[in-house]
Amino acid sequence: MPSLRVRTGVLALVLAAGFTAPAPAAPAAAAAPSPTVEERRLERAVPQEILRRSGFDRRAAAFARSLDRARSYAEARRAVLREGTALWRRAVNRAQGRGPAGGDLSRDDDRPLYWARLAMTRQLRTWQPGFALTGPRRDRLLDALERTSRGQTGPRHPRGEGLKRVLVTGFDPFTLDRDIRISNPSGAAALALDGTVIETADGPARVETAVFPVRWRDFTDGVVERALRARLPEADLFATVSQGRVGRFDIERTNGAWRGGFPDNDDAARTETVPVAGPGTPPQWTSTTLPYREITAADTGPFPVYDNTAVTEIPAGGTEPVVRPDGPTPGSTARAGGGGNYLSNEIAYRATLLRDRLGLRRTLPGGHVHTPVLRFGAGNTTEVTDPEFVRERLAIIAQVRAIVTVALEAARRARD
Repeated sequence: MPSLRVRTGVLALVLAAGFTAPAPAAPAAAAAPSPTVEERRLERAVPQEILRRSGFDRRAAAFARSLDRARSYAEARRAVLREGTALWRRAVNRAQGRGPAGGDLSRDDDRPLYWARLAMTRQLRTWQPGFALTGPRRDRLLDALERTSRGQTGPRHPRGEGLKRVLVTGFDPFTLDRDIRISNPSGAAALALDGTVIETADGPARVETAVFPVRWRDFTDGVVERALRARLPEADLFATVSQGRVGRFDIERTNGAWRGGFPDNDDAARTETVPVAGPGTPPQWTSTTLPYREITAADTGPFPVYDNTAVTEIPAGGTEPVVRPDGPTPGSTARAGGGGNYLSNEIAYRATLLRDRLGLRRTLPGGHVHTPVLRFGAGNTTEVTDPEFVRERLAIIAQVRAIVTVALEAARRARD
């Protein structure tokens, strides 16, 4: 082994020659990924018309300017949080009649938010900043943009004497390759109700809302639990809402732990047991705690409201799926809840399972509401809107509000 004196001398010669140790390499910037299937639909004429006729066509350009001013990841994150929150607030304000309409598209329309968000995520996904941006950091920025622009990180329910708190969630439009003009009345209801106060016989109730993507991977990654875990304990009632069947509302009695494989908005399919993190083995079934008898008996609007008890199961000891009109049998395996086996069923399953894991089953009314399918007027196969389309969406929004009101008052009577 060389002596300390020899090694010290060598070091002195190296330093005298002007050599220095190389600095640690900075993390390499990852190549910007390509736009997703969902984002590429923006190139079509209908999304561009919806954006233009609502004034939301300028949001992506403003966002791009904010990103270009960022000189570091921290600055980029601040820009993302600011612009994502502003997009959600702009959509809520437009839906509720505050500020300029931005165009002739009716204010109740949920589609400008959807397409503007995609324009912003595409901008961020393909952005090439002047500083190193790793793949994981870009993913964190995209996640922050998604959550803020969906109302998932908005203000918590204010507390006040006698003020009830309600949480309502909606969804993005989906099945866009069938008809790219599609609107989702559950998302429209979320925008119309966010931050509003419902007067009930038991006093005022403030509604807070959020919107969720129609993508399997987001649900696998825990987007529902992350958004609702802190909100459910402070709520007096919650309703996950989505678009369901033609001409009717449904209160879905039972939710199943199964994905049926239908492609999502990114054209991805899943056929498997709902993947849920957490302790123990998740149950095959969860149930609503909404007051379904009172809701279905009340006059809440023009559409009939049903207590839907049907499920599809593989009976204990069986191998083939069986439809059960009256709900699951003991020991059965889920193949579809009352709301099917798509993401409507999955958000209902995840939200009610979270309710139960938080120990709130006996105290927190909550479950899934399916709205009618929103349809264009007779003969309209090309226009992005028409009077019947708007009237029906407004009627659905009003009936969602009425259902929530009935549920609040029925829950209060049950507690008394």
